[in-house]
Amino acid sequence: MNKLIYTLALGLLIVSCQNKKGENGEHEHHQPEKAPTEQSDNSKKSIPQEAHGNVGNAHVSINYHSPAVRGRVIWGGLVPYDEVWVTGAHSATNIEFSKAIQVEETTIPKGKYAFFTIPGQDRWTLILNKNWEQHLADDYDQAEDIIRIEVTPETGMPLTERLTYTIEDKGEGSGAIRMSWEKLSISLPFKTD
Repeated sequence: MNKLIYTLALGLLIVSCQNKKGENGEHEHHQPEKAPTEQSDNSKKSIPQEAHGNVGNAHVSINYHSPAVRGRVIWGGLVPYDEVWVTGAHSATNIEFSKAIQVEETTIPKGKYAFFTIPGQDRWTLILNKNWEQHLADDYDQAEDIIRIEVTPETGMPLTERLTYTIEDKGEGSGAIRMSWEKLSISLPFKTD
């Protein structure tokens, strides 16, 4: 019976892939939407997104899922205070640095990291964790944190319907990773060589 189910599943997968071939006969892969806009389809629970930018000689890329506010209470509601959050939806948000960077006095080697936060009413903890491939915070282990810093969120900002990441180049090798959602924004400052 299990062999029959496996064979049927494999057959469906092959047919599905064959039906998704492009004009040149090759399998098509759909890329995630590049940048959310206020015109994004807000009826979707979350959509995959990417952000890319250069700061000094380092390239930074971020992959995340972008939920929408959709009229909900976000801070202290959908996103509880004082609990580790993936700072997006579904899989942990991951950030990749092409070169080593500095966050405060800590050197972060080039590579890919999970970005977690612990939202608070007045202060947030920002975390880079070695285990970048995680579902929600299910497998989060504080022992794998490479850095934790505390920041004060910016509040009372114009509404950002979909959670959005941006990479800010502040010049002379200084930059920041900014997350904005609802009427709040946080920023992880860093430096490059």
